[in-house]
Amino acid sequence: MKGNIIKSFEKLNLHPDILKAIAHAKYEQTTIIQNKVIPPALKGADILGASKSGTGKTAAYVLPLLNKLQKIVKHDQKVVRALIIVPTIELVDQVSRTINDFSRYLDIKNVKIQGGIHKSAQLERLSQGADIIVATPGRLQNFIEDKKINLDYINTVILDEADTMLELGFLSEIQGILKHCVQPKQTMMFSATISQNIKKLAKEFLRDPAIVEVSQRRDVVDFIAHRAYKVDKARKAELTAKLIQDMHLDQVLLFASTKESANKIYEYLRSQNIRTSIIHGDLTRGARAKSLALLKSGKTQVLVATDIAARGIDIKELSMVINYDMPEGTDDFTHRVGRTGRANHKGSVISILTTRDYDVFSKMERNLRLNIKREIYPGFELTDKQPRQKQPKKKSLIERKGKFDFHKQKMQKKSAQKKSAQTKKKQPGRKK
Repeated sequence: MKGNIIKSFEKLNLHPDILKAIAHAKYEQTTIIQNKVIPPALKGADILGASKSGTGKTAAYVLPLLNKLQKIVKHDQKVVRALIIVPTIELVDQVSRTINDFSRYLDIKNVKIQGGIHKSAQLERLSQGADIIVATPGRLQNFIEDKKINLDYINTVILDEADTMLELGFLSEIQGILKHCVQPKQTMMFSATISQNIKKLAKEFLRDPAIVEVSQRRDVVDFIAHRAYKVDKARKAELTAKLIQDMHLDQVLLFASTKESANKIYEYLRSQNIRTSIIHGDLTRGARAKSLALLKSGKTQVLVATDIAARGIDIKELSMVINYDMPEGTDDFTHRVGRTGRANHKGSVISILTTRDYDVFSKMERNLRLNIKREIYPGFELTDKQPRQKQPKKKSLIERKGKFDFHKQKMQKKSAQKKSAQTKKKQPGRKK
């Protein structure tokens, strides 16, 4: 990381009023993603970026966007000039707050378009004028189809967490929205990883983009301490409650893999007098926002969440993530644990493992180059039949030392034979 940090935002040639807002927000130094994205973005280049959550990615695209708009926006002519499209209502709120923070001293207005709020309220805000729209793709597509929004002046489109939007099936909405932005524009696309689907979408809509891959998935563990506890399936919820109580945890984001599992552990924790709230896709926007606010304010100890519902959740200095259910893949694991250990603050992750989780957990360890000790919590000794563990094949001395150099061995053998012949020749008393 050394050498990639710019100690002052002033070196990025941002407008003085933006720098003033950055100082007000107490941002002291840039992150790697900001160093790599902001300079080409300021020059108008399209961007294809890969970076995990918590690396300062939102500011990386918001700052050059505001710098661009402050040159052209007019107080008496508010027309939509930029679209920021994200997968969840929580991320809409987060991005909008970031824009508000950095445009504090600018005459730039953003409007949120998202599900869970009456369309009439959003249309009323739009009618009052907006420079930037932050939206979820489904609701935005509805407004476009109903001819409730004018995209003729759009000069910047940003897709954040594009991989999640594709997973959620928003491809056709994204394609439709981008095709309605007919003017030449700058397009920036961000994702946790650059998959084949992301490359395909980028090829369709980006022009000679600057490709920025800031971090591999391994980086997610740099500020995070991992622990894993093995437990019988029937005592999984009991162990989880015991850990929360014994460790005196007061701010936990707990992940369940399904809504049904989330509801069950939510009810169980409440039955154990653990202050718990819940967030998943079946809840209204208001209920989800309330659950998150309760955790942030300290009124609840645990927020139970599913993977999709938790995208975009930003809790400053969150100290603990619990994997109650293991996710299906390494990328989901990375998204989960990326909720803690953010902005260089240390965090902790506990993974609860039953026998069915051993293989997938081992695979994630290999992918992330982790080595996490499996522990058994006192009083929770295992009775479930344990799968047979493969014994590692013992390596020979040669394999342990590394690649065997046959050429070197051959030369050493020849040299030894030559020395032996010379020695015999010099021995006295030898008869011909």
